[in-house]
Amino acid sequence: MTRWVLHVDLDQFVAAVEVLRRPELRGRPVVVGGDGDPTKRGVVSTASYEARAYGVHSGLPLRTAARRCPAAVFLPVDREAYEAASAEVMATLRGLVAVVEVLGWDEAFLAVDSDDPEAVARQIRRRVRESTNLDCTVGIGQNKLQAKLATGFAKPAGASATLASGPSGTSVTLASGPSGTSATLASGPSGTFRLTDQTWFDVLGDRPTDALWGIGRKTAARLTGMGIATVRELAATDPQVLAAQLGPTIGPWLVRLARGRDGSPVVGTPYVPRSCSRETTFQRDLHDWHEVQREVVQLARRVAADVAAGGRPAIRVVVKVRYKPFTTHTHGNPLAMPTTDVTAIEQGALAALDRFTERRPVRLLGVRAEFAP
Repeated sequence: MTRWVLHVDLDQFVAAVEVLRRPELRGRPVVVGGDGDPTKRGVVSTASYEARAYGVHSGLPLRTAARRCPAAVFLPVDREAYEAASAEVMATLRGLVAVVEVLGWDEAFLAVDSDDPEAVARQIRRRVRESTNLDCTVGIGQNKLQAKLATGFAKPAGASATLASGPSGTSVTLASGPSGTSATLASGPSGTFRLTDQTWFDVLGDRPTDALWGIGRKTAARLTGMGIATVRELAATDPQVLAAQLGPTIGPWLVRLARGRDGSPVVGTPYVPRSCSRETTFQRDLHDWHEVQREVVQLARRVAADVAAGGRPAIRVVVKVRYKPFTTHTHGNPLAMPTTDVTAIEQGALAALDRFTERRPVRLLGVRAEFAP
């Protein structure tokens, strides 16, 4: 049998949990964020597919979401409910014959040995549905990178719609390039999609570099400035050329990404958060920097309480500032030693805040404590 990596991603997870609690909302645009009041400042945590059709997405200001989709139902964030639903899903996944690596509330990698990974994917989707009434999408790959990206093509409203696709549940045949062979791919509506070494460039070769997991807009823009616009072009670039431009580690790593290479294993150790954070969106802008400092101290104390409760010492503190109208910057400060001490975390947050030189009106502040790997 062959070792496969499967990426399980719960569909519109937070919105789906809310719809389970309120069945009358099924089929309606649902937006979750803040305290559920779109007249207040806050951002969208998640949106149902129906709301996404209006351009509503995570991180969008709630007021903008209300303008784009006036008929949307707005709900407050209920962290405890989502954590409970997530725990039930992950327990279901751990009941399978697989190594399970939890990534967060709504996604996990599984390593499985099978001659029919699509059958395993269907079994996963069925068991999650039966145990939780939640739907999930499964990406299949020869490594984590391929599986993660495959999930996007399997989503009900995913990128697979841009491929030549047939009716729901059918398959798509794509030419595999100069060799003249072909590869059969599961279509998006079926809820599964397989991406392998053989099909990698057929699916991703002509896409922009930020289609890759791990490449953001800034890196993509820098690559474009170097004349590298697509995944195929990045894959063909000499790693040493990128090393000279982007660093000896980042440059070659980007080329490996573009070639679909990922050697990181699926590990079954319990999921441990890498950080804990608190943030506040203010209903009126803060103009006085002394007031900003006071708010950061309050947030740092709340974070320190979370750190102490978790029993894992922090090694770094990061402060996030969102200026008016909506530009966000972060600065971090390493702590002298791993600690759970509230004073040390508070001082670390203030030291990070001192790195901000602009004194423009502030609409949001956040403090994050990071733990040792």
